[in-house]
Amino acid sequence: MTQGKGFGFGLGKMKELADAFKKAQQVQEGAKKLQEELEQMEISGESGGGLVKVILSGNQEPQRVEISPDALAEGPEVLSDLVTAAMKEAYNKSTMMMRERMEDLTSGLELPGM
Repeated sequence: MTQGKGFGFGLGKMKELADAFKKAQQVQEGAKKLQEELEQMEISGESGGGLVKVILSGNQEPQRVEISPDALAEGPEVLSDLVTAAMKEAYNKSTMMMRERMEDLTSGLELPGM
């Protein structure tokens, strides 16, 4: 029978575990700060050469829609398409921005199996 093996954690493994917890705490703090920043951001999407503009928060919460009087003259079907296109653009921009910010936040974090 061998002695002194414990659970298989040596001093090196305990340091790795402590470092991982420290990094996780930093990521958690960074995520909270990022969440606050996202709430304050405005991300816009446009269509029709600026006839319609949709503004979302960084959390993808709709803030407002700006419609040019010229867009109204296009009729309801065209206006609906313009609003939808502007919404998609704003959504895609916000998704890409969130992904980039999360990658920045977790860079250097070595997660097992990733």
